Formats: sequence, C-alpha cells, structure tokens
Amino acid sequence: MVKVPVKLVTWDDIVTWASTLAGKIIESRWMPDIVVAIARGGYVPARLLCDHMGINDLVSLQVVHWPSSAQVAEKAYIKYPVAQMDLNGKRVLIVDDIVDTGDSVLIARDHVLSRWPKADVRTGALQWISTAAKFKPDYYAYEVKEWAWFMYPWNLTEDLSNFITRIMVEEYKASGKVNWSLLELTEKLSEWYGDEILKVPVSYLGKALANLERNGVVLRLREGNVDLIKLAKG
Repeated sequence: MVKVPVKLVTWDDIVTWASTLAGKIIESRWMPDIVVAIARGGYVPARLLCDHMGINDLVSLQVVHWPSSAQVAEKAYIKYPVAQMDLNGKRVLIVDDIVDTGDSVLIARDHVLSRWPKADVRTGALQWISTAAKFKPDYYAYEVKEWAWFMYPWNLTEDLSNFITRIMVEEYKASGKVNWSLLELTEKLSEWYGDEILKVPVSYLGKALANLERNGVVLRLREGNVDLIKLAKG
C-alpha cells in the first residue's frame, strides 16, 4: 500500500494556476502594493503574480514547516523574517505554493501583522487542500479535495533525496538492509510513493543520489557489474 500519494506538478500547471490566481485578485478590486513570498515554495508563484499584476515590490520570509518532504515538523516557525521596511498602511499579499495544513501562511501573516499592525494583509496560494488545511487563503487558484504530496518542478531533486533517505533509513531499522541496487530503490520508491513518482525524469534520481553522496548520506559502490547505493551510517 502506498504510504504517501505523490502527484507531479508541471510548469504548465504553475503558469495556468498563477494566471488564474492573479485574475481572482484583480477581480476582487484589491490590488497589493507589495508581495511577500514565503520561502522557498512561494518564490516562483510570487514572481509570476508580480508579473501578471504589474507589481514591482517583492520580498520574502522563510517559514520552516516541512523539515523533510512529506513529514511535518513539530512546530512551524519563522526562520528568516521579512527585511526591515515599513509595511504599515500597505496592502500586503503573502504568497505560498500550497496551503496544506495552513500553518506556514498563518504564521507568516501573524508575523507581518505583529510588526506592522496597520498593514492590510491578505493571503494567496496556487493550491488549497480544503480537506486538510485549518486555514483558507483569501485567494487560491485550485482547490484540492484529497491530500497528496505535490512535487513541484523546483523541488524534484530535494523531494527525491528526502524520499530515498527515508526509505533507506526505515528499511535499515526494519531489516538491517544497507546496500541497494538502483532497480531496488526505484521499485521501493514506487511502492512507498505511488507510480506517479516514476514519471520524474531519471536524471533527477541521479542528481538526488549525487547530492546524498556529497552530503555523506550514501556511498556509491560497485560489486561486479552492479552499481550499489549504500546507506553511509548503516
């Protein structure tokens, strides 16, 4: 049984949703003076919104909520706050890629209002998981009714790195398995995260493994004619 259902998001999806989101904001007759992107997922959507709506002022803050793909931190928190500026009296749009639990957007909004209580703050996202989020953004492009982990084009390698690490660590704890062939790892990725993950180009799997090797998480070995990936701390 799939442990975490995964769905891929394409660049075409992003462009379409950003256009839809911008249209909804414009139709509301509330135009932001400045856009605040929630790092890191909100970077691209926020930039596209600025382009669609003709907004020049774009800043960011970073909320840490998912320390590893598809796993929740005990508590979301502001890692890097908004740079020094005066947002009082400004119409501020806080943007993220997706509102799943809602914690990141809520914390970002409360952070801005705590520093600039006279700011007019609203929130927007490309996707809103209505069945899971505790918070509904003021604007969203696409409502998701069944929870899944969405893999965006800008974090394919990172997600794969985290998925591989989780698989290897948990399988080691369960059975002591340390060495993996590429085929075994690919099959386990499909088993844990669904066949959708197999649509990710193979080159990203190579990049993920290279990053994990550089970070000391795995070792690349060769036994006979077989390339193996070994959990470094196993």
